[in-house]
Amino acid sequence: MTGEIKKEINAVTDSTTAEVTDKELELINAYSRRKLTKDEVYVFGVVLCDNDIDRDNERFTVESLFELEKLFVGKTGIFDHSPTAKNQTARIFACSVESVGGRKTATGDDYFRLTARAYIPKTKGNDEIIQAIDSGILKEVSIGCAAGEVKCSVCGESLNHCSHIKGETYGGRKCYGELCGIYDAYEWSFVAVPAQRSAGVIKSFKGKEMKMEEILKSIYTEKDINLSGEECKKLCSYIDELKKSAADGVYYRDSLTSEVLRLSAVVQPDISRETMESVAKSMSVVQLKEFKNAFEKRADSILPSVPQLYKQKNDITAESNGNFKI
Repeated sequence: MTGEIKKEINAVTDSTTAEVTDKELELINAYSRRKLTKDEVYVFGVVLCDNDIDRDNERFTVESLFELEKLFVGKTGIFDHSPTAKNQTARIFACSVESVGGRKTATGDDYFRLTARAYIPKTKGNDEIIQAIDSGILKEVSIGCAAGEVKCSVCGESLNHCSHIKGETYGGRKCYGELCGIYDAYEWSFVAVPAQRSAGVIKSFKGKEMKMEEILKSIYTEKDINLSGEECKKLCSYIDELKKSAADGVYYRDSLTSEVLRLSAVVQPDISRETMESVAKSMSVVQLKEFKNAFEKRADSILPSVPQLYKQKNDITAESNGNFKI
């Protein structure tokens, strides 16, 4: 829980590059300050993500892929997710969700993937990058996006709230998370290839932070819950405030109990202090206040308030020496 969770997914650059079309050049020039020619840009394809289950037992829904299709247009490509201007290398100018005929996901669904077309200016500084892409050295990329919810494939509830665990099987059904409600796309990066299976998926996931009420509800219902670092800080801060309030409450209760015991000795002298202390321990603060108010009224009738004594000042004037007369 979330401060915030980031999702990154390794994808693979398309090994084929096609000649820049007039339509593509038009889309590219929508991002350039001057009109570029076909000879000034290098265009390549990239597979960003798909709807298959990844190594973390999560997957995008087809609906999420279509949401990403709109969000990734215009996003810049960098290296190793380092958000500096000098790392900007390429830019996506078109995205599309496509079905790969005859291919199925691990769940038996039709396979869909999000592909993009990106461009790099043909400059002396970019020659090595273009050569690395053509030779297959720069192949894997990683995307960053934000999802609003991860739903459990078993029960359909949020994985933060249900008791199912990703990767486990329940009644013959494998539990995995479905990434839903994509609301932002950040960037895509060229990254090193980790030693993983074919998809090479590495990711984190960024979602909306859970409200404190949701966190407490999950705790009270004894459900498994995953908290982000930011959400852990929020929960710790909340607990610290509760501790301070509890300390103030203990002090107030002790003061109230002492007053009830003092008044009890006046209005009910036949009841021992030990007995009254035992009774007071089981009372709530509201009950202690009721006893205190009732005891105060009875104490006032038993011990009426003593009127203030008033001493009238003698009128002493400079002309009168009466105080000194013998």
